[in-house]
Formats: sequence, structure tokens, C-alpha cells
Amino acid sequence: MSKKRGLSLDEKREKMLQIFYESQDFFLLKELEKLGPKKGVITQSVKDVVQSLVDDDLVFKDKIGTSVYFWSLPSCAGNQLRNIHRKLDSDLQSSKKRYIELTDQCNALKKGREESDEREEALDELKSIEQKYNGLKDEIVEYSDNDPATFEAMKKAIEVAHAAANRWTDNIFTLQQWCSHNFPQAKEQLDHLYNEVGIADDFDYLELPAAASVCSPGDQMLEGKP
Repeated sequence: MSKKRGLSLDEKREKMLQIFYESQDFFLLKELEKLGPKKGVITQSVKDVVQSLVDDDLVFKDKIGTSVYFWSLPSCAGNQLRNIHRKLDSDLQSSKKRYIELTDQCNALKKGREESDEREEALDELKSIEQKYNGLKDEIVEYSDNDPATFEAMKKAIEVAHAAANRWTDNIFTLQQWCSHNFPQAKEQLDHLYNEVGIADDFDYLELPAAASVCSPGDQMLEGKP
């Protein structure tokens, strides 16, 4: 024997609406959960089915005191369906009007664009120009490293980095002088510490590269090296 097919959601909604229409009464959820199985809607589904009807304004609910009541009358459902029908009809008319407008616009745009030898030649020429334009753009990208604006930006970036590096170098020399002055007995330990962190005897200010050589604060620090 084949297994009995369960009700679809639409069928469950219809069954629950029958309960309201036949009685035209007000119900608590627990009452609907008892009546649902008599219509073939299992108790566990009643709450979700009723809520879907409430969401579609086919069933109404209201809280009275501490209880929530549900109800629906055939006339209420009829009014709701008529409202939906009017809205859908209005949307349909608007869509038809928009379709006519777009069709007219499309036909207007087609004027002057009829297929012809002259049009084909113009399109071929346009395609050729676009290819040349894209080729020139690619060529410009290849030479971007030699762009004067890019070169100037690189020079400024080098100058900023050079000044920052020499500023930190100056700070390190200042710290070394302070440590030597305040801890002369720890000279050997300090020298060992400096070597460990990379401050060797050849540690010095950086020279600015010739391509970016400009007067900067780092140049002035060269004269004040301790």
C-alpha cells in the first residue's frame, strides 16, 4: 500500500481557512492546534500555517488581555483578494505603458542606424580607432616609470625617507652620547649592545642619491655629527 501524500502548504492554508469560514468565530492558537488535525493539518504545522495567513492578511489576530485571538470572515478574505487584484491590475497597466514607451524609444534609436555600406565603413573605422587608442594606452603604461610627474613623486618620496632615516640616525647618536656620559663604566657593554643591534663603527648618516639631491634637514646634520 502506497504511503498517503502529505498536504502542501497551500492545501494546509485552505484547510485552516475553512475552520474560520465555517465557524466565523474567534480562536486561540491552542484551539486551532486541536481543530487542525481534524482537517488534515498536523498540530506541529498549525502555528506556521496560521502565521502565513496572518502575513497575507487573510487571517487577523489581536491581543485581548493576555490572550491572542485569531479570526477570519469570508467577507474579509474577499476584500483582501479584491485589493490584491486591483494592485496587480494596476501594476499590469503600468508595465504595459512602460513597455510601449520602451518600444517607441527603441524604434526612435534605430532611425539613422539602418544597415548600409556607409555605416559598415564607419563602424570599421571606429573599431580601428579604438584599437589604436587601446594600443597607445598600453604604451603609455610601459613608459609610466619615465613619466616626469612619477619621477618627481619618487624624488620627493626619497627625500622624505632620507630625512627620516637621518633623523633616526641623529637620535641614535644622541642616545649614544647620553649613555656614554651617564654610564662611562659600562662602555664595553654598551659597545657590545650597539654591535648586536647593528650599530657598527661604520654607522653614519645617509648620503642623498644624486638624482634626488636637494637641500634637506639631513644635509645639515652631517656637519653636526658627534
